[in-house]
Amino acid sequence: MKKIEAIIRKSKFSEVKTSLHAIGVNFFSYWDVTGLGNEKTGHVYRGVSYSTSDIQRRYLSIVVNDDFEEITLKTLMEAARTGDVGDGKIFVSDIKECYRIRTGEKGGETLK
Repeated sequence: MKKIEAIIRKSKFSEVKTSLHAIGVNFFSYWDVTGLGNEKTGHVYRGVSYSTSDIQRRYLSIVVNDDFEEITLKTLMEAARTGDVGDGKIFVSDIKECYRIRTGEKGGETLK
């Protein structure tokens, strides 16, 4: 199993969610996060532009079976991409084991 963590633009979340559901990824967790990066956002207040280095993003945590890793990554890359600086990052790590609390099952079947 793999854990895929993605930090994406908040504006792309709806498209990413729809794309993940379309390929069968129906469960994942997400959080609103603030971070620092290479992108500089700017705000305009009363005609004056203010620059800030705090960037609003959405953090997704997805666990999939090994055979679903590639399609999930491809879907994330396509749905979250704008082509501009600040599109985000994806991190992949191994998951040793998974348990379903309700039944006590373990392994990849718990993800279905």
